Amino acid sequence: MHREHIRPMLLVLAAIIVGIAGWSGHVLFLPIALAFPIVWSLARTRLAAAAVSAGYFLAASRGLPQGVAAFYSSDLWPGLLLWLCASSGFVLVHAALWTKRARVRPFRYLVAALLMAVPPFGVTGWAHPITAAGVLFPGWGWWGVIAATAGPLGLVTRMWPAVAIVLTGFWIGSAATWDEPKLPEAWRGVDLEFGASLGRDVSIERHRDLIATVKDRASGGALTIVLPESALGFWTPTVERLWVNALQGSDATVIAGATVVDAGGYDNVLIVISTGGAQILYRERMPVPGSMWQPWRPLLGQSGGARAHFFANPVVSISTTRIAALICYEQLIVWPVLQSMLEDPDLVVAVGNGWWTKGTSIVAIQRTSAEAWARLFAKPIVFSFNT
Repeated sequence: MHREHIRPMLLVLAAIIVGIAGWSGHVLFLPIALAFPIVWSLARTRLAAAAVSAGYFLAASRGLPQGVAAFYSSDLWPGLLLWLCASSGFVLVHAALWTKRARVRPFRYLVAALLMAVPPFGVTGWAHPITAAGVLFPGWGWWGVIAATAGPLGLVTRMWPAVAIVLTGFWIGSAATWDEPKLPEAWRGVDLEFGASLGRDVSIERHRDLIATVKDRASGGALTIVLPESALGFWTPTVERLWVNALQGSDATVIAGATVVDAGGYDNVLIVISTGGAQILYRERMPVPGSMWQPWRPLLGQSGGARAHFFANPVVSISTTRIAALICYEQLIVWPVLQSMLEDPDLVVAVGNGWWTKGTSIVAIQRTSAEAWARLFAKPIVFSFNT
């Protein structure tokens, strides 16, 4: 085999290893993703850069085909198709902006990173290396975002070994002092193991089980209890009365996922419930493309699908507490959390319904990504997932 063929193959292999290791679901491994800019810059042709980008992205999102197959109770083909389609934006951007010119390369990579962080390409901007900022520069806030943006620019120059050594030093220092995420006082996140039945079982018995869980947490001193995405199922006046009445005589406030349906489609939301009543607290900005958000439906004269409230409600409030809410898919991409952090919330609430990801690392990646962002901005975080 010719030498010019071996080099691209080795670079693709390296990109795959970086994608698997960096996005393994262990938060301290996130900085490995910063090796992707190095591998990308070492490509000698645009085709090689495209192959490297595809190897990294597909490896990082490797759990998607299996998860989609579980969600739709089908074989792997729909998941494989979605997997390949989702990678196309990442590959297109990084292939189009690749260049042989060393002086221009940092600027080109910066443009690629920005495009993958915001819509429209940012809608599928998973596995963004900048997520490692929370591990490398915990507590730095926006200075950490700047540092994590500047670092990869140095990694695509000939000085990348020196830049890599500096970043590794920050990584080691952070790992040596890493501890569990801070939990805000009197807040409790509830993890459930109801599988696919959560949100689909709308029986009175299921609601009573959830109410009993909430009261149990409240008896332990929690004042605000968070339940996962879709925990309440369809939000109706009957469900509202049931929960408000059940909380009478309690000081507890419940935040729980639900679905609000109308003739045009539905919203994936968080509801806040207390003895004084209930209301929609947060509407998801970016539902899962394809399975939930289906923007082609109106073009075909069809209704249905989840609405995307792209830049709405970045921060919501309960009493005097300002919250950055992230539902499921929003934890995998960049712009929702950065948009929220522009308004300096008091804490982060990250919820999900990941029963369909069983056997994959998707939920672990969601949690580590949200944890890294919370750590970057020194915000307490509350998790609540169903598996």
